Amino acid sequence: MFLPCLLSPRTFATSQPSDAYALVWADEFNTNGPPNPRDWSFEKGFIRNGEIQWYQPDNAVCENGMLVIEARRESKPNPLYKPDAKTWPASQPSLEYTSASIETRGKHEWLYGRFEMRAKIDTRQGSWPAFWTLGHSYGWPACGEIDIMESYQRTLLANIAWAQRGGTNGSKWNSNRVPLEKLGPNWSSQFHIWRMDWTADSIKLYCDDHLLNTQDLSQTLNPDGKNPFHQPLYLKLNQALGGTCGGDPSQTKMPIRFTIDYVRVYQKKKG
Repeated sequence: MFLPCLLSPRTFATSQPSDAYALVWADEFNTNGPPNPRDWSFEKGFIRNGEIQWYQPDNAVCENGMLVIEARRESKPNPLYKPDAKTWPASQPSLEYTSASIETRGKHEWLYGRFEMRAKIDTRQGSWPAFWTLGHSYGWPACGEIDIMESYQRTLLANIAWAQRGGTNGSKWNSNRVPLEKLGPNWSSQFHIWRMDWTADSIKLYCDDHLLNTQDLSQTLNPDGKNPFHQPLYLKLNQALGGTCGGDPSQTKMPIRFTIDYVRVYQKKKG
């Protein structure tokens, strides 16, 4: 059972697992300006889940040692709009919200290790922030998805997903949902540390050192027999709005901010 967070906003949970591990990559976001292009690339436009934000680089900036991904209410013409279109997103004549989504795809990926983020999330209506991983070898869901942190509709989630015939959209989900009401009245105003410990045998997902979810990787086979969690994965950070899960943000005062202090990756030392 997940216990209420007792950590103060500047408290640090455990980082390096042991002396057998080494820090192999990190972004501390200490240089003001856009995220470092050597580490991150941007998703652009309407991307997935019927979400109502238009992703653009302008909404992610590093300042005061933090990366701030900001969702804004701003109306612009939809460049994808087609008057006769029946499906999202081409059926929308305009876009009413913007945000940002960044990823290490094509720049950094890792096989196993400890993945850690210290951040503060906005949990108001309509907000859908996420810190997650995907593999690039297969299409979704066969590529495997790990939601180290995901939050929407007053709920904190920790998820692992892979392909399975007959599942939801062809996917199998191991999901744990924690109502925010269980986390204490000031939880959303504080920074927290989310962590994944990933080995060849298991995935364990934590918040502030409390275990949220665990997955035995002997059980995560796709229908073709391949295991998506025995391949390198890349990281994603995004602040979504609305869509299939986020809820209606129309009455929420903007902006909505996802504030990240750091992202770090540790792996076992060779030899």
